[in-house]
Amino acid sequence: MIDNSTSLRDFLFRGLMLESEAERFQSAGIQIGASASNSDQLLLAEALAPFSVSRRNNALEMARLYALLHCFENEVRSLIRDTLLEKEGPDWWAKLSSRVRNHAESRQKTAFKDSWLEGEKEDSLGYVDFGMLATIMVEKWEYFESIIHNAPDTDYAIASEYYLGVIMLDKYKDDKIIPPSVVTDAENCFRHYLKKAPSGKHALNAVNIWLALNDNITSDDYILLAKSCYLFGEYVKARELLHKANVNEAWALDVKNSYALENTPRAKFLTENGLQKYAQYADENDIIDAIDIYTKLSSSKTQAVDRLLSIASGKGRDYLLSLKCQNVAQKDKAMCYSHLYLKYPDGRFSADALANIFFAKIKAHDYETAKIGRDHLNKFPDANSAPMVMYWMGKICERTNSYDEYMGYYKSVITNFPDSYYAYRAYLKLNRLTGPLITSYINPQPVVYPYKYTKNNIIVKLVDLQDYDIISELGNDEFIKSWVLYKKGDYSHSMLVARDAMDKITQKPDKYDLRWRLVYPVIFYDDVKKYSGQTGNNPPLMLALIREESYFDPLAQSIVGASGLMQLMPATANEINSKFGLGMNSYDSLFNPYMNIKLGNYYYEFLRKNLEGYDVSSVAAYNGGIGSIQKWKTSLHYNDTDEFVEQIPYPETKNYVKNSSETFT
Repeated sequence: MIDNSTSLRDFLFRGLMLESEAERFQSAGIQIGASASNSDQLLLAEALAPFSVSRRNNALEMARLYALLHCFENEVRSLIRDTLLEKEGPDWWAKLSSRVRNHAESRQKTAFKDSWLEGEKEDSLGYVDFGMLATIMVEKWEYFESIIHNAPDTDYAIASEYYLGVIMLDKYKDDKIIPPSVVTDAENCFRHYLKKAPSGKHALNAVNIWLALNDNITSDDYILLAKSCYLFGEYVKARELLHKANVNEAWALDVKNSYALENTPRAKFLTENGLQKYAQYADENDIIDAIDIYTKLSSSKTQAVDRLLSIASGKGRDYLLSLKCQNVAQKDKAMCYSHLYLKYPDGRFSADALANIFFAKIKAHDYETAKIGRDHLNKFPDANSAPMVMYWMGKICERTNSYDEYMGYYKSVITNFPDSYYAYRAYLKLNRLTGPLITSYINPQPVVYPYKYTKNNIIVKLVDLQDYDIISELGNDEFIKSWVLYKKGDYSHSMLVARDAMDKITQKPDKYDLRWRLVYPVIFYDDVKKYSGQTGNNPPLMLALIREESYFDPLAQSIVGASGLMQLMPATANEINSKFGLGMNSYDSLFNPYMNIKLGNYYYEFLRKNLEGYDVSSVAAYNGGIGSIQKWKTSLHYNDTDEFVEQIPYPETKNYVKNSSETFT
């Protein structure tokens, strides 16, 4: 029986993808497919000695790539051989198409005639090149189809849809007419690919091939094609395709594309017209994007939301209500969110609405009524608002002296949401700790291979050899990819990959799991510790700010000009440099990690001293500006730090404070 394991599937699909890159390898001197000449050349490795180091290294790199190709190509051959032997019997080779057999037998004759090497000369399948291997699988698709169906959403399975379409058409590349059934099958492949990967590597190729095949394309397909063009910045082409689609289905995507083309009147007209007449036909995510664009293009967000609410009757109305609730006065929020929740109890924004009702009751010190938080946790256990509700339920129980209950809630936050702001706040509560926003102590741990050595013996050997390129090819795992990027010094990209991978894990691993080190790497710590010591700042908190500001990219630069690790504006940096005499001599100094960390620490010290020494206020000021924080502290009514954070009016700043508290804790 054939083992259709995930690793084998991934190996196969990796091969399908690499087939499309064959020309790259061939141009580099690597023959794709079985060939005795390659073996001949490998035996001449000793003859490389007289040549320069760079030339020898290039040659060895080619050999290494060939070894990789040899491995996966022959693994695919084994899969084909074993499958066909099982399904068709010992004479399976004779049942292949003459095109495949003639191709292989011709290469086999050449090997017998021209090569002195022995080996598997009697194995005809060994002389089928990779493109033809794919052809065999297509021709015998009833035997291999289950491989894709068993893992439809893996990267390799999705990509294989595109390659299968290309392979189907390639069989008729020399024919003037392609059979209609083949056209239909190829279009289905491209359709499946574009639905799952509209911004995939081969999406535009799929679009162009599909458009060249047939003029008889449905409205839904035109929208699908237009979406890929839009995502790739091909806005003019997207507009042409959208004009061929039905407006009732295409309007929301057309809003986004019109905005990209800077056609403001059309974007606003389509939004109003679409919400009024065609909301039920459009994708909900596109509708939300269209509403965001409309409010962005309007002079008053409040008036824009009210305008759209007055005409919207279907999809999108719940999102508009949530926007309205965000902007109403604090005293009216509970009523607004109650209306939203009662109107759409199972909608996309119902969990957030109930969480806001819950917090409004807390603000009113209505602790008995606030226990509606239990309803939230029962109904929305995995919602983004769940850790907030769970933590505040703990605080309510603590205030009412319900010892067992508040201990249970705090422990649940830490167990179920270990990397959240509320987990750390719960940790402080459980341990009766007060003081800094986050702990001032940190024990830097090195970033190491994220799994125990039992996971993959081959990869472990490669780890020891430090062959990171091969590891990234063979290790179909985001954390392994992150680790490889880290070892190559691409800390920013590494952390982003690890963060996204961890976000996808529903049940988070414990804090000792090695993967967390990739999510929260301790980089530039010696310099952070040095300048934090000079200023009295909290070193882990400074690392947290660096992570939030630049993801440890020394060359990071925002669209408004904030630069370097701690994202300092040039004017701010100049002011701090003049005030403290820190030795900054040019704008380029901001991209020097050590100078940027020094300036950022002194700037944070300045904020902290002007905000009564409170880290929570200082972190908020680092993002939202000291003027805003001073205004909020006088206008907001709060009894503790937690209440202050929850009431920060700027969502970006509120999330910034929370994210900074999550980091390195």
